[in-house]
Amino acid sequence: MPGPIYQMLAEDHKRIDALLKLSAVNPRGCGVGAYGEFRAALLRHIGMEEKILIPSAQRARGGERLPIADRLRLDHGALAALLVPPPAPEILAAIRAILSSHNPLEEGEGGLYETCERLLGDEIEPLLERLRKFPYPPLKPHASGPGIMDAARQALARAGYDWDDLVSRASS
Repeated sequence: MPGPIYQMLAEDHKRIDALLKLSAVNPRGCGVGAYGEFRAALLRHIGMEEKILIPSAQRARGGERLPIADRLRLDHGALAALLVPPPAPEILAAIRAILSSHNPLEEGEGGLYETCERLLGDEIEPLLERLRKFPYPPLKPHASGPGIMDAARQALARAGYDWDDLVSRASS
């Protein structure tokens, strides 16, 4: 039976996925509506994992990093980079493709959430409270221009993704 960390964050994944799906209806609605909510929710979720969950697990391991932490951080960086330019169908497709391989790393058997629940024991309730209170980040306006997409492609490449492959995979 999944524990409380899993339940909370997997439910957040579902909410984020639903907002992403709604965003596909009008991807040009940059700062408002479903895409604006999606962007804020995804950045908040990434922040909860990067600033609370992963460091808590590392402390529980006596300072030793989780084996999966680097992979997750690269994915988080790629996702965040894709949220900088204005939304477009190709960007949404790339985000969907990344999330389809990223979320199982967190939710799957032996994934981040299960590992954290096993490691944190008595610390789970205070950690859940911190996660619940984690703020939504202030959103900056989208940026555009050739350098922005170049930076996003570089973040994708660092994470092991190819822009053209992501877009074609998600649209097929």
